[in-house]
Amino acid sequence: MTTPIWLVVPDPFSARLFFDTGILDELRKRAGELLTLVLDADEQTAHWRDRAGATTTVDLPELTGGDGVVWRVDRRLDEAVGFYPLSVRQSLRHGFNRTRMQSGHRNWFLDPDRAGRLPQSAALDRLFTKWHYGRLRYAPAPLLERLRRERPTVALANTQMHSVVPFVVAARRAALPVVGHIASWDHTVGKGIVPPGLGRYIVQNDVMRDDLMRYHRVDERRIVVTGWPQTDVFHRRRPRAEFERLMRGLGVDTSRPIVLVMGNSPTNAPYEKNFVDRLVSWWEESGAAGRFSLLFRPHPRDREWRERFAAPLSREGAAVQEPSFTDLDTLSVLLQHGDVVVSNAGTILLDALVNDRPAVCVLYDEGAPPGDSWAWKNVSGEHYKALIESEAFYRAERFEDVTAALERALAHPDELAAERRRVAREVVGEIDGRAAERVADAIVGTVA
Repeated sequence: MTTPIWLVVPDPFSARLFFDTGILDELRKRAGELLTLVLDADEQTAHWRDRAGATTTVDLPELTGGDGVVWRVDRRLDEAVGFYPLSVRQSLRHGFNRTRMQSGHRNWFLDPDRAGRLPQSAALDRLFTKWHYGRLRYAPAPLLERLRRERPTVALANTQMHSVVPFVVAARRAALPVVGHIASWDHTVGKGIVPPGLGRYIVQNDVMRDDLMRYHRVDERRIVVTGWPQTDVFHRRRPRAEFERLMRGLGVDTSRPIVLVMGNSPTNAPYEKNFVDRLVSWWEESGAAGRFSLLFRPHPRDREWRERFAAPLSREGAAVQEPSFTDLDTLSVLLQHGDVVVSNAGTILLDALVNDRPAVCVLYDEGAPPGDSWAWKNVSGEHYKALIESEAFYRAERFEDVTAALERALAHPDELAAERRRVAREVVGEIDGRAAERVADAIVGTVA
């Protein structure tokens, strides 16, 4: 292999995926010194740079800065008809996240105001998308100069991010191939527009492939289905002793069953603190504290976790694990040996089913004003249909449903096992521990 590869890793979630599932290691085997990592500048960057070892790393902001009249005009256009306006307009046109849209939402994909004032028109959006990713658009000089000098294939670890747009534009200007990895199972339906005309698109399952064809007009011949790399981590069995060491470090008694309560982000679950408070109170007052332990795991993006999870921090028999983007192995240990998973939505619900854990899905907002339905909205997306229509987990539409489901799951852990396995196969596909190899092969295959 003689062609360099740039792997652009623009966010913590895709960094965790590529580092912890082994994709990066597989790329190193194939590309060696020809591999360069482009890392976003955030609080985890130093960690990923250390993990990169001898692999060359570049900070993304060093390549994408801009200045001058053309840059300022480009930015104004981008705010009006660029990535976020086009992404929101696409969601509104297809009905993605319809129930979650809210004016001024902190998640820009869910703020209908960002669609702008232009009339809703698929033809108009295609025209602006062509400009948005077009080779004649402004491209940062440092990025363009280095691409022209090194002539790499550009691989995007997360294709649907505003920060990777300059790489698509500059690569087209330099006539270089681009590979787009779709970062997660829900990203095809409401997590942003997909650049047209890339050399290859990498997805995890057949549903995502069909979504790219239907909603993003991608040619099926350019799509590679690899399986879900995160399941490679789950595929490796972890000894019970590893779980017990982890629990002892957190002060959790392993002689009793352990219920894992997985948090959502403050943006998606603003009333989660109320639920945590009530669950801990019930656990103590009902005598459940003598039957099982509680371990709370806040969402990695939860910067308010000490306040939102204050109740279990001071309770014997309960613990809170500090949120992190860098502990996928720890999550694997928890999901292989924890007894029950309680969550609202998110990938963690699917993680639980893949690991054959009895799961309780919370579908109501504890202590919310009448009319609020954040919990239901979080599972209303197109990608949740297969899960919600299944019988793979217990549904809780009030607090009493949560406690009843917990008791049932602990008493009959295998009750929904067959349905868990069926849904995991349908949504995730084959789990053989080799998805990371297939992702690396798809990237290197584009170079060839």
